[in-house]
Amino acid sequence: MAAHVLDEANRCLNCKNPQCQKGCPIHTPIPSVIRLMLEGRLDEAGWKLFENNPLTTVCSLICDHEKQCEGHCVLGKKGAPVHFSAIENYISSTYSSKMVKGPASPNGMRAAIIGSGPAGLTIAVLLARKGYQVTIFESKDKIGGVLRYGIPEFRLPKSILDDFEYRHLRLKDIKVRPNTAVGGAISIEDLLRDGYKSIFIGTGVWRPNTLHIKGETLGHVHYGIHYLNNPDSFHLGERVIVIGAGNAAMDVARTAMRKGVRYLQCFSRDASVAASKSEFDYAVLEGVEFVYGKIPVEITDEGVIFADAGETKGTEKLYPADSVIVSISQGPRNQLVRTTRGLDADACGLLVTDDSGHTSRPEIFASGDVVNGARTVVEAVAHSKKVAEAMDLYIKKTM
Repeated sequence: MAAHVLDEANRCLNCKNPQCQKGCPIHTPIPSVIRLMLEGRLDEAGWKLFENNPLTTVCSLICDHEKQCEGHCVLGKKGAPVHFSAIENYISSTYSSKMVKGPASPNGMRAAIIGSGPAGLTIAVLLARKGYQVTIFESKDKIGGVLRYGIPEFRLPKSILDDFEYRHLRLKDIKVRPNTAVGGAISIEDLLRDGYKSIFIGTGVWRPNTLHIKGETLGHVHYGIHYLNNPDSFHLGERVIVIGAGNAAMDVARTAMRKGVRYLQCFSRDASVAASKSEFDYAVLEGVEFVYGKIPVEITDEGVIFADAGETKGTEKLYPADSVIVSISQGPRNQLVRTTRGLDADACGLLVTDDSGHTSRPEIFASGDVVNGARTVVEAVAHSKKVAEAMDLYIKKTM
């Protein structure tokens, strides 16, 4: 790995106007990080990565690099781009073991984080750096949100999240309350009563979008977000149909193949897939078959009846399957909106905010998928950096 990384780093042209950095949603200082590593200043390179992006190790593994940093590398116009994903992963994973610094000097103020997905973790780390006493309220038993419960182990090892929790939360004295859903026994008003000066909502999107067709409630039909939560609890059989063709559907399909499914078909209503090229290529390599231009019209005990997307009448055909997994994105749960006075959401249930994450209540902020719908991890981190600054400014103004 090290030799490969050094070879890649030495290919960097150190452009004065780095397009790779412009292509990164969080504007990772790629040329300077590479330069520091080549000069033997690996710790400085690692510090720079984590200072810019607390989830840099995660992003090195799961970002859509071919559309972002690597897709903008000038070397890619005539040949292969510099594979910064490998460089970033090497630097961040090597440096992370040295991150043992304790908490920042306390400023005496509390901040609450609801949800520990990419947005919530980013906000928690950034506010803790400023001295806030941060508590994370997580409805599941472990931190990570979609990183832990929506991305397969083969793409993002859970050990990375466990290490993140130790180095970025416990060592920084960030408290975590697992299995605690705000909006139930605990309300937003309870948090304000107990002295939290500002509250961040980053609860993600966990309600699967449905097809609204006959047969969707049958016992062999499942939703992708539920399957990825704990694949080992499902017994799919040998022949599976996945409805959907985005990146989440690729995760579902590739996981199912690893869990013993022998024949898997992914159906797309369009003439192509919505997933990234790399995820699609891996799925094909691993034996997933793709069927294009089909719309599901009914699910039966024997499988799924599809019709042509352009002309449904008279084109119906049954495709057999032991199990069916629907993976067509997700929406937010609305428990917090229902139980919190004055918190506005749009028709889809997404929280309404301005560019800085301000909601309809001045003390409450939000970002990530619960605001924008299902997006990428790096987009959630990038927006959350701006929101953390807005929260800090709000708290200081109210003191």
